Amino acid sequence: METGGNSLPSGPDGVKRKVLYFYDPEVGNYYYGQGHPMKPHRIRMTHALLAHYGLLQHMQVHKPVPARDRDLCRFHADDYVNFLHNVTPETQQDQLRQLKRFNVGEDCPVFDGLFSFCQTYAGGSIGGAVKLNHGFCDIAINWAGGLHHAKKCEASGFCYVNDIVLAILELLKQHQRVLYVDIDIHHGDGVEEAFYTTDRVMTVSFHKFGDYFPGTGDIRDIGYSKGKYYSLNVPLDDGIDDEGYHYLFKPIISKVMEVFRPGAVVLQCGADSLSGDRLGCFNLSIKGHAECVKFMRSFNVPLLLLGGGGYTIRNVARCWCYETGVALGVEVDDKMPQHEYYEYFGPDYTLHVSPSNMENKNSRQLLLEIRNKLLDNLSKLEHAPSVQFQERQPDTELTEADEDQDDGDERWNSDSDMDIDEDRKLIIPSRVKREVIEPETKDPVCSMGVDVSPMPIDVPTVKVE
Repeated sequence: METGGNSLPSGPDGVKRKVLYFYDPEVGNYYYGQGHPMKPHRIRMTHALLAHYGLLQHMQVHKPVPARDRDLCRFHADDYVNFLHNVTPETQQDQLRQLKRFNVGEDCPVFDGLFSFCQTYAGGSIGGAVKLNHGFCDIAINWAGGLHHAKKCEASGFCYVNDIVLAILELLKQHQRVLYVDIDIHHGDGVEEAFYTTDRVMTVSFHKFGDYFPGTGDIRDIGYSKGKYYSLNVPLDDGIDDEGYHYLFKPIISKVMEVFRPGAVVLQCGADSLSGDRLGCFNLSIKGHAECVKFMRSFNVPLLLLGGGGYTIRNVARCWCYETGVALGVEVDDKMPQHEYYEYFGPDYTLHVSPSNMENKNSRQLLLEIRNKLLDNLSKLEHAPSVQFQERQPDTELTEADEDQDDGDERWNSDSDMDIDEDRKLIIPSRVKREVIEPETKDPVCSMGVDVSPMPIDVPTVKVE
């Protein structure tokens, strides 16, 4: 099957892929607060498993370049980014109106290093997109990313900055069409909203629907204007198992790949859809969850793998370790190696855990109706243009950083619409518009997505304001 912008050789799924992995050792130190279910420590646990399973030696490991204010403002509102940059636990009580306006509080608390955390996880996702755009890898991984609920002007669902939208905007500079697939238990509302009116990004979300956060993602939500039929929502009920999930995932994604023909794919691998998640109610095994990664990998299209939800952190680490192995084409042993977090995985000390015997509320008839409805929606799309979309080499030759060194600043090049600072680690407040008046009502622009301009086949890059 042809795919626009395809940079990978066709062949059997067993073909090895060049994988690049982003990790910042500091990411596990960020702390949302006592009792909060979101724990960045899970990223450090995942990394420890990757190290002790010997998977790091099979891929390039890069420390992400922190995203700057202007990078975040490619999607987010200036005053929102400025607020995130400046608010601290000590000053938040002086900014109550802004806390309310930007939905920062209980679910999305202010904590020490909040903005640095946002810069780090967004930097990994944007950096992965840049690496893919320049053909430096076939698959890029950023398990710290995937925070799909963040909106243009507000935090939501433990997410502050929408690194996924920023990564997709980067991919759109090089690719005519980008596919976003979301297997988190929660609807990928922030990403869907951002691209709801464009035909250049298709969003496909498999999620729990019905009296469940964020409350969006009805099967009838299909996109608008040019984006009509380019948003697909797969609403599921409690207890979905591997068999039922794949019964929907594989035919729907196969049809999407056939008719949309993306040049790149972003897969959000939220692990709260696993059995036994602290906040979830699905019943997927780790192998069942990872089968979605394996299936996306089989299309030989540049692939960005991101994290997301996941609140039973020992299982999150298990899942993302195994899925890194899937990306590499390396089978990892079920018996877990000794490492610094070994005690988290008792009493069995294995990589895989068995699903529970919970009730599956998704009848075969319900799944059949969902499948037929979505395949029917896809049949209403015109097939993507058959003319081959050629990826252009960047105007500036970019050298690749050594594996044991920090990721170089290859992001800042003539193909990017981001300016270059002499010292990129300095944040320049004057570049961010200061808020002068705080309106009582939210700025109506904050309910809108990004403006994605059409990209003619012969134009290599596009600037999206």
